[in-house]
Amino acid sequence: MTLCILAGGKALALAVGTFTLSWTHSVQHTTWWERWEVTGTGLRPVEARVTSAGAGMEAPPDAILEPDGWHYFPKLPLQREVFLAASGATLGGWTLCAEGACREIGATEGAPIRLWVAPGCDG
Repeated sequence: MTLCILAGGKALALAVGTFTLSWTHSVQHTTWWERWEVTGTGLRPVEARVTSAGAGMEAPPDAILEPDGWHYFPKLPLQREVFLAASGATLGGWTLCAEGACREIGATEGAPIRLWVAPGCDG
């Protein structure tokens, strides 16, 4: 399957099995990181890390504190699509990494970024 990304009016197709998302919280200025699995029917969050708590960034009770932050396994169901805000009011956009390459998306104000899985990325 293909990870489809619609950002800034442009579509991008990535043939990947997993990807990561990271961003800096606009108030706390700490990093949040997530690893996602691309399946035939959607996107599954499989691992997450937050470097510190505060301002809506509390780690769940079962999170484990490691030197680089609180690690946990999200208890969310498979997602058919994911939308990421693009407010332009944060310290940067989202960093999406897959297959050894990273790209910043949503750094400027605009429509939300859409992520979904499809055989082709035409809608």
